[in-house]
Amino acid sequence: MTTKERILELFESHRGDYFSGEDIARELALSRAAVWKAVKALQSDGYAIDAVPNKGYCLSDRNDILSVQGIRKYLQPQWRELDISVLSAVSSTNGVVREKAAAGAKEGCLVLANEQTQGRGRMGRSFFSPPGTGIYMSLLLRPQDWSAEQAVRITTMAAVAMCDAIDALDILAEKKAQIKWVNDIFLDGRKVCGILTEGSYNLENGMLDYAVLGVGLNLYPPENGFPEELKSIAGSVFQEQKSDAKNRAAAGFLNRFLGYYSGTSAADHVEAYRKKCLVIGRPVAILSGRESRNAVVTGIDDQCRLLVRYENGEEGICSSGEISLRVDPKGSGQK
Repeated sequence: MTTKERILELFESHRGDYFSGEDIARELALSRAAVWKAVKALQSDGYAIDAVPNKGYCLSDRNDILSVQGIRKYLQPQWRELDISVLSAVSSTNGVVREKAAAGAKEGCLVLANEQTQGRGRMGRSFFSPPGTGIYMSLLLRPQDWSAEQAVRITTMAAVAMCDAIDALDILAEKKAQIKWVNDIFLDGRKVCGILTEGSYNLENGMLDYAVLGVGLNLYPPENGFPEELKSIAGSVFQEQKSDAKNRAAAGFLNRFLGYYSGTSAADHVEAYRKKCLVIGRPVAILSGRESRNAVVTGIDDQCRLLVRYENGEEGICSSGEISLRVDPKGSGQK
């Protein structure tokens, strides 16, 4: 760990407290000159560090910068040893983690970025990932003896975990995050998060070698707004900057997801998914390839598959593909 990282860790673990240069030097066994240089470097990185004569340095509550130290302080003790990297910009966090997986990285390898230049969504779509406004992260998982059908649980667990993490932030109480089957998170009628799980399978037994769970969360509106094609659907959790929201949201998601994934709270996962699913009872279009069929969602089964009733009265189960909400002629649905 570098001198700058050690000082940031000290500041993050005592946010709001003042430390004199002498206190920091003594605590970390550094010279006063090294402390001053590291503080200046952190300020150059964008950290608001207050410096008050006779009081010292303090990491301001105005900060909202994603960092390893900032995330780790909010993680539950059992998850604090995750291998975490925070990067300024990457083409795709999923791509970075897939490379690490192929090179033998262990489960729990986590990469976060402040910007993606080639962010990916489901069905080969791109995911808009501008700098400074969101959290883009990918987590390497190596579940033992999981089939492709079981691997879908990674996405549904992540959806529930992200809803919980968003709801735990200080947003208006009447606004609750909801899931649009299977992997989109909506807040106040707008998509604020997308989830993409990619896997590598053993050709001999068809079981999962590893999975990469990718999550993109819009915390704030982009500086120049969303692109024209996203304006009608995309939204953000907040409209203005909040203190340490990025680190709190990232850690909140990880605490909840890893609880489900490790089995400590797996029993709650399916029922929580049902309660948070916004499409139950609503008219949708089931999209499969070039085909589209109108239906009403009747429920979610124990594998988080979609239960539907088509217009001809036929009932079905959807385990893949995607849906779009459609306008109900009677007014009970919305696009």
